[in-house]
Amino acid sequence: MQHREFESPEELQDTIKCFWYNSRDFGQIQSSFEIMPDGYAEIIFYFGSPCCITSQEVFRPLPSPFMMGLLNQPVHLNAEGVLQIIGVRCYPWTVFDLLGLPSGKHGVHVFEHPVAQLQPALSQHLQAGRVEEAIALVKQYFLDARSHVAIDSMLFKAGVAMQKANGNLPVSQVAAAAHATVRTLERKFRRSSGFTVKDVSGLMRFEQARNHLWLYPDANLAGLAMELGYTDQSHLSREFKRYSGTTPAAFARKAQKRKQAVSDDFVAFVQA
Repeated sequence: MQHREFESPEELQDTIKCFWYNSRDFGQIQSSFEIMPDGYAEIIFYFGSPCCITSQEVFRPLPSPFMMGLLNQPVHLNAEGVLQIIGVRCYPWTVFDLLGLPSGKHGVHVFEHPVAQLQPALSQHLQAGRVEEAIALVKQYFLDARSHVAIDSMLFKAGVAMQKANGNLPVSQVAAAAHATVRTLERKFRRSSGFTVKDVSGLMRFEQARNHLWLYPDANLAGLAMELGYTDQSHLSREFKRYSGTTPAAFARKAQKRKQAVSDDFVAFVQA
């Protein structure tokens, strides 16, 4: 598996966290992989055999691109052969404005948009091994799109505060950082992302716990709970199971087994 991340240009850093590329060979047998929740929305271009979402043992092919919005439970996708992915990791309070789409509580979201016109050119670049050129093409598209979008400074300030605190900041303090009332912030946040400040904060904090246990599966859970601002270890366990479907201890054991075969790099979209 190959995974690379590319820094977002300064002009896009208020809307896009980063761009990334991932390549993995699943072999000739259709294989399932799990996508864990985190605090971002991803615009996903993929290349190779069809990528399918699994629902009640039914495989539904996904178009390219599609959006992986905020999740409250893991999602399972299926693929076979070599799958290449270009991802655009967006802040959930900016992605819908950036695309000019209505917001909503979408998990896997299929949408029609002119950005799909990039697919043939991106495919040609990747077939020729020109990953950097493919990423540059996507960056330029969103630089042009960003120039036509007015990003709400209140939401930007709120997002910065939430990220600095890794989701461990009361809504009242997020509103204060954004120089807004709680009511005004919540209204704008829900309108832009489809979710509340508390929803996204919870995902940000879970993401920190998930990443830490992936890198350090032997971590002390009580200490981790205190470090991340959970009330206690039981609170961490409840929230972790809410988003992942498993306990922190079970996730850590699984991470330990996987780390024996792969690198320490945790890939939220395609897990090794």
